[in-house]
Amino acid sequence: MAKLEGKVALVTGASKGIGAAIAKALAAEGAAVVVTYANAKAGAESVAASIVEAGGRATVVGGDVTKAQDAETFVQTAIDAYGRLDILVNNSGVYAFAPLEGITEEEFHRQFNTNVLGLLLVTRAAAKHLGEGASVINISSAITSLLPAGTAIYSATKGAVDALTGVLANELAPRKIRVNAINPGYVETEGTHSGGITGSEMEKGFIAMTPLGRAGQPEDIADVATFLASDASRWMTGEHLVASGGLN
Repeated sequence: MAKLEGKVALVTGASKGIGAAIAKALAAEGAAVVVTYANAKAGAESVAASIVEAGGRATVVGGDVTKAQDAETFVQTAIDAYGRLDILVNNSGVYAFAPLEGITEEEFHRQFNTNVLGLLLVTRAAAKHLGEGASVINISSAITSLLPAGTAIYSATKGAVDALTGVLANELAPRKIRVNAINPGYVETEGTHSGGITGSEMEKGFIAMTPLGRAGQPEDIADVATFLASDASRWMTGEHLVASGGLN
């Protein structure tokens, strides 16, 4: 029997990269998946189509995680389509790097609104419907232990995600809802290609510091998410699983 048969999952930012891989992996284990997107509708529809073609169930919904009403709409879409919600993956995130003198108020708020406020708003909306045994998975980053120069805003947002994972784990534990984080290392995605990181000296540096000697792939993170979503991790909450090939 599939590990997640009968479960319903909501994955934010699932139109590409790590989010897309997680959505597909959860569906492959039997979960019905709500695929959310901010701008890339075609990408989200492609992810959902691939899930359906493989015999799974998927629904697409667009919106902005930084807006409370959109967060509610994401969750209500799951309830309307499948009648329940068991798994929430807070994957939506943005990043940009700059030295201290290059930090702007606009960029600070852009990253904190998506990476931190968005997580809180979607989790708040989802918590009304999550029951005993439900799993919330926050996508953080191994950058919180590396803390490289030029990443002040992004590192701070992911440090906040790490802290919130613990707070929410404690807050939701009386309802037997588990909250854990995955802290990926360097992962090759559409974003690293479009952002010019793939093939750059920065990428070479990350790989050189990674004991397993390669860039991570979205599927590497998706497998960890599947574990955290399943009953195999039933005795884990408030944890941070660093999936980085040793880069931490």
